[in-house]
Amino acid sequence: MTMEFTDRLTRVEPSATLAISALATELENEGEDVVDLSVGEPDFPTPDNIVDAGQDAMDAGHTGYTTSAGIIDLREAIAEKLADDGLEHTADEIIVTPGAKQALYEIVQALIAEGDEVALLDPAWVSYEAMVKMAGGDLTRVDLSDADFQLEPALEDLADAVSDETELLIVNSPSNPTGAVYSDAALEGVRDLAVEHDITVISDEIYKEITYGVSPTSLGTLEGMADRTITVNGFSKAYSMTGWRLGYFAGPEELIDQAGKLHSHSVSSAVNFVQHAGIEALANTDEAVTEMTDAFEERRDLVVDLLAEHDVDVAVPEGAFYMMLPVDDSEALRASDASDDESRADDQAWCEGAIEDAHVATVPGSAFGTPGYARISYAASEERLEEGIDRLAAEGYL
Repeated sequence: MTMEFTDRLTRVEPSATLAISALATELENEGEDVVDLSVGEPDFPTPDNIVDAGQDAMDAGHTGYTTSAGIIDLREAIAEKLADDGLEHTADEIIVTPGAKQALYEIVQALIAEGDEVALLDPAWVSYEAMVKMAGGDLTRVDLSDADFQLEPALEDLADAVSDETELLIVNSPSNPTGAVYSDAALEGVRDLAVEHDITVISDEIYKEITYGVSPTSLGTLEGMADRTITVNGFSKAYSMTGWRLGYFAGPEELIDQAGKLHSHSVSSAVNFVQHAGIEALANTDEAVTEMTDAFEERRDLVVDLLAEHDVDVAVPEGAFYMMLPVDDSEALRASDASDDESRADDQAWCEGAIEDAHVATVPGSAFGTPGYARISYAASEERLEEGIDRLAAEGYL
């Protein structure tokens, strides 16, 4: 029997980040020591008080279904958190999801129909493209690589890219994969274009709590954006709760009503006891978040300095725990003549070689819409970061 699959699946590729992670795991299972700089999760354990809260919730019997949108106590706690960020949402304007990725998927499915135009800022997280394609949407992309991945210098390019036909713009600040935090001037430029062309904007703020010396502005706080911004956040990154799968989105009530249909007919609800752990995360983890963020900042500085020793300059991230490493001029690429192969991006060849030769896992920039770079994560110990950079240099990848 031969199965035939729908266009919405055959038009997308598997996640590049998960594919690299799988290759790293395969090498490790063969006994190889792999320095994994591809991971998209903190290397810190979930804080004990959150784990205890989850366990207490299970012990108290919170193991059944909840209201589809999420337990009211958690949605009210999220509303308070959003209010601290300057966003006004009631609990009825929030849906709690099994991870922020599910939130994004539901929003795109609710808003994008076949042929609708969606604008992305490149480099863009890999799943945005896949979600849009699965919904049948068409992509318009704006390259930020010539502006050190900042949006403000590229506002004219964004203005050229969007129009009255643009249904949705996705903004991710702090950014995965660049760590860039967009300035207020950049966000005001987004606001002006969104209002002019009547564009709905997703503000993906999953890394908002992980920043270095800057305070990101929530896009929905700007004048004219409250009714056209959908704010997405979650617990995976800031509270090191990736495996707990807990996120949320907040937006206009009409969106919540429509997206809620998809939510209720797919995942039903987020896990009950995990939602109770989320309440604890919002209430009592400021110190843990600060400690983790301080550690990431030290690691960022270490990696920037190590790369500088090999004459490699990078755009220094202001948030998240990633940076984009330029790879076009590496000795390894020149030796392999990979640049002559137009069917494969140079950065893909670089990343494949780096894991095969140096046993260092990274993610090709072309997966994020920006060839010529590799994303490295510094969510690893300083010892492993030093080891990874040393290996890349020794094998000619720097």
